[in-house]
Amino acid sequence: MKFENNALVLYKGQPAVIIAQDTDKFEIQLKTGKKRVREKDFVLLNKGPVSSVSDVIKKEAPEADFAEAADFFHGETVTFADLSALLWDSLEPSFYWACWNAVSTSPWFICTTPDQEIYIRNAEEVAAIFKAAEEKNEEESAREAFITRLKNTSTGKDGGILRPNDDRFLQEIEALALGTSTKSKSLAQAGVAETSQQAHRILLACEYWQDSRNPWPTRHGLTLASSPIPIDPPKESTTRMDLTALDSWAIDNDWSADPDDAISLENDALWIHVADPAETVLPDSPADIAARARGSTLYVPEGASRMLSEESLKYYALGLSDTSLALSFKIQFTETGAIDEVSIHRTIIKVTQLKYSEVSLRANDPAFSRFFELAERNKARRDAAGGVQINLPEVHISVDTDKPPQEQICITPIKTEPAAEMIREMMLIAGEATARFAFKNRIPFQYVSQDKPEFPSTLPEELAGEYRKRRSMRARKVGTIPADHAGLGIGMYAQVTSPLRRYGDLVGHQQLHRFLSGEPLMDTDDMLMRIAAGDAAARECTLCERESNLHWKLLFLSCNQKWQGEGVIVEKNDNNATATVLIPELAMEYRIPCPAETALNDRVKLSVSRISIPDQTVSFILA
Repeated sequence: MKFENNALVLYKGQPAVIIAQDTDKFEIQLKTGKKRVREKDFVLLNKGPVSSVSDVIKKEAPEADFAEAADFFHGETVTFADLSALLWDSLEPSFYWACWNAVSTSPWFICTTPDQEIYIRNAEEVAAIFKAAEEKNEEESAREAFITRLKNTSTGKDGGILRPNDDRFLQEIEALALGTSTKSKSLAQAGVAETSQQAHRILLACEYWQDSRNPWPTRHGLTLASSPIPIDPPKESTTRMDLTALDSWAIDNDWSADPDDAISLENDALWIHVADPAETVLPDSPADIAARARGSTLYVPEGASRMLSEESLKYYALGLSDTSLALSFKIQFTETGAIDEVSIHRTIIKVTQLKYSEVSLRANDPAFSRFFELAERNKARRDAAGGVQINLPEVHISVDTDKPPQEQICITPIKTEPAAEMIREMMLIAGEATARFAFKNRIPFQYVSQDKPEFPSTLPEELAGEYRKRRSMRARKVGTIPADHAGLGIGMYAQVTSPLRRYGDLVGHQQLHRFLSGEPLMDTDDMLMRIAAGDAAARECTLCERESNLHWKLLFLSCNQKWQGEGVIVEKNDNNATATVLIPELAMEYRIPCPAETALNDRVKLSVSRISIPDQTVSFILA
């Protein structure tokens, strides 16, 4: 086709004017400047002449009745030339861009370029397009109004978010508050920082969330529901060692609902019995894979989210049925109290459940006195090896949402029970014994170790000293090579006493089951992979538990604004300008300006100054 200079063409959907040409290229003038193009790159709108692109862009299409034109051409094949002739009769060349733009953007027509056929929509299709456009405009107007209200809420002004009308817009902000999204278009448009804290603050301000809403499990990718993956019930077995004649005791705290260890004595031998879910939770089974992804049971004040399904307790928790299945560790000692012989057995036992407080009162009873003797001897042995005992205040937090807000949260200091200390020693004995058993039998296994802490030359006394010891401890290490656990004062150590709630313990049990049955063992690399995956997931649980506990502590203080309590100075900082105080009844620490002439372990009266649940911060001042 021959093109004259000053012809009007369409280039990439925009108007252009041919200003020069040679054998194979055309020079065109666009709104943005000049460009050399090939003939196939543009489409002729009008042969012209037109004076300039700027003149073309200024023109507006004359009024036209598109509905009438659509009705006129209904059922026919039509071109832009046909439409323009009907709608505008004769047009000056410079109007062709405006008219083409009007046709190509009209809901009545579907067209791509002026040289192709135009499809004409029917009246129903056009009505649907108009309705959608109207709804879109209404939605945009509604969103603009919401953004204004969002700005007001974020700055504390009147005219804030309207509930429940704005709830549909708040869902996007909630996703950011829960950590399931990293952005919020609404907050960005309102000029509010796109952070989970700001999102949380907005949701509280408009009462979309209540103060009690705990976002931390979701932020860590966790759920408050136990694993939904069923596990197989234990099979009938005649090969288990029958230890039902022994008195076996599962001793735990008042709020425990998943007893997974018990103790008994047989002459001079100590038996540690542990729940045995590895009987049917096999490596790489669906339940095992789900447990690995969780890493551990999540314990938050709202309740427990179990690593294994709830039915695992029915099958394997100790003492919930007349008899229980266990993996039992028989341990015999030398005259000095060192572990001498270890054997491991699949057993059936009869368990009695007791609380720490009950057993502490019966420490001198013949049924329990030997356990306390073994515990004291083991602790003395660990102390002699450099074991570190840290005694800092701990609390148990429970939540009952059926009570009034001021009474929902109960923070109870955990009393140091002699029976709890005794059971701890029993479990440490089991961990050391299992590590020695695995090492002796060359079983690839999970070992836990810890480097020696670096204490100052002189430790303070009382709580300040306990605080300093904790600050000096090194992080634990998990691997397949045994090493000293300096913090415990144990040469080699493994965790095996909680397979219902710690994935690493479950893997250890799976490996022991294979060894006992003569099956091929998981190799070292396989163990490392499983350990690493479970440990990473367990760390998320630990962080979530810490942040969830703080959430409920802050809510407790928020509901009790007149709270006053005692803090103990455990560390001085910044050249004695500030001091770290430990608040025993809350198991919290806070840094305050250092009162004049105060010493470590001095007690000060504190009250609450400011609380921010979204920021997880609280300020205490001297009362």
